[in-house]
Amino acid sequence: MSDVYETTSAANAEAFKRLNESDPILEDVLPAIDTLPGMTENTILAAGPPMPWQNYEGGQRDGIIGGALFEGLASDQNDAIAKLDAGEIVVGGAHDFGALGSLAGIYTASMPVFVVRNGTYGNLGHCNFYEGTNPRRLNYGVYDDGVRDRLNYIHEVVAPVIRDSIRRSGGIPLKPIMRRALHMGDELHSRNTAASLLLLRDLVPHLIAVAEKQRDGVEKTVEALTEDHYFFLRLSLASAKAVADAAHGVEGSSVLTGMCLNCKEFAIRVSGLGDKDTWFRGDQASVEPKLFPGHTEDEIAWMGGDSAIAETTGLGGFAQAAAFPLQNYQGEPDVMVARNLSLYDIVVGENSEYRIPYLKYRGTPTGIDIFKVVSTGTVPVLDMGIGGKDGGQIGAGIVSAPMNCFTKAITAFEEKYGKAS
Repeated sequence: MSDVYETTSAANAEAFKRLNESDPILEDVLPAIDTLPGMTENTILAAGPPMPWQNYEGGQRDGIIGGALFEGLASDQNDAIAKLDAGEIVVGGAHDFGALGSLAGIYTASMPVFVVRNGTYGNLGHCNFYEGTNPRRLNYGVYDDGVRDRLNYIHEVVAPVIRDSIRRSGGIPLKPIMRRALHMGDELHSRNTAASLLLLRDLVPHLIAVAEKQRDGVEKTVEALTEDHYFFLRLSLASAKAVADAAHGVEGSSVLTGMCLNCKEFAIRVSGLGDKDTWFRGDQASVEPKLFPGHTEDEIAWMGGDSAIAETTGLGGFAQAAAFPLQNYQGEPDVMVARNLSLYDIVVGENSEYRIPYLKYRGTPTGIDIFKVVSTGTVPVLDMGIGGKDGGQIGAGIVSAPMNCFTKAITAFEEKYGKAS
């Protein structure tokens, strides 16, 4: 086709427009089964491109088993494995259900999830709640009495208060929070300090009203919101999901609308190629880790992660120069800036909403183009937490996507649309 280049350029401009103009609004908190399309009582969701249950391993497999136990679908670990083997408990990919899974990415039917509506395009994005400061968490492949108790605490105390406050507010626009947080040292993936506090500010009037009937619950919820700085991450991810999904399905577009990994492989999806569940799978990602004291690189274990959706929409590693407080894990400021600048070479344009103060308020690089990735040899980089083979978080660092999922996507693109002349 002689006009492939022109068609793709126009399509990419449309996908880029949708990434910029989307307006994520925190609308509600609901049980997963009540809002995720296709969710059932015996379904457990995990992060990354979906696989047959038998293919899951390590912490992600342990997280799926833990989800079955938490949901009461099995009496013990052996019973859970037997039911998963028999198909009585079904495993799905969170992305395909309109949700995002952090690390192992475990969802069960009863779990409360944030509901974020794209005010511009009407579609929804979802993410479940942050489990708290303990590095041993279900999303890091651990299930024990402590994990169960913390999940129940979220279900019974924190989620109802947040839900009632959100409903009383009539919805909380998230883009203003995220925009301002980028000016205060966040990149909305590995650092959410400012965003978490800005969210609390917006919730305060409604928390005060809710406290008239739930004083103890509100006090405990405020503690959960402020005990560390990652509460907002799940809203950043739900927002990015609502934004990226709106940019999917633009005929002729070579822009990414998703990146994720499971315990074995990395995958991308492309706006103009297939349905939302069409994934181009490649090798596992590579990592430049900074580990917590007492841990070594031979402990690193891949257990999944949908949080790369942040980078897909111009945040996280694509806003790294906004978050110099992360230098203990992402490198010295000059390294962070150089890495961020290199990513402008693989995108359609600069974000009109998300800007980096250090770069003279330049918009973050947004709209990853598969052709630019391959032609430049520059792959997307992600700011991510690192799991250990015995479960739990053992560090954080820079994760780089593999090249071969991009070359596979280009092959499929040229088969569908032809080569540019």
